Amino acid sequence: MKKYIRVVGAVIVNENDEILCAQRPEGKSLELMWEFPGGKIEEGELPADALRRELEEEMGCQIEVGDKITTTVHEYDFGIVELTTYYSKVISGDIQLFEHVDMKWLARNDISALDWAPADIPAIELIEKG
Repeated sequence: MKKYIRVVGAVIVNENDEILCAQRPEGKSLELMWEFPGGKIEEGELPADALRRELEEEMGCQIEVGDKITTTVHEYDFGIVELTTYYSKVISGDIQLFEHVDMKWLARNDISALDWAPADIPAIELIEKG
């Protein structure tokens, strides 16, 4: 049986209503694909708390977690990922790339042009609709 992994993703929106897109590093699963930053929910941790912790660790910034967008489940070769995405905004700190190799701010209707991790795609379709 495949490992079931619960993760959260931050759909960070800036003052221009652009969405932060982050590119995964080489040598890791889903290498060089784009994703919403975030990570695994630890045992006993609330999703919003996990998201704040992960953004502090991965990007060195503090975020405010807003409304839930969606929860999707996708089966990869390494396991089954349950991804819950939330609208978020940076409230302090400058975004740094500790885990990712690139990032882009894109308009809602441009984000689907990137090569996204499959679990992120249902959220992208909802985000593009606004």
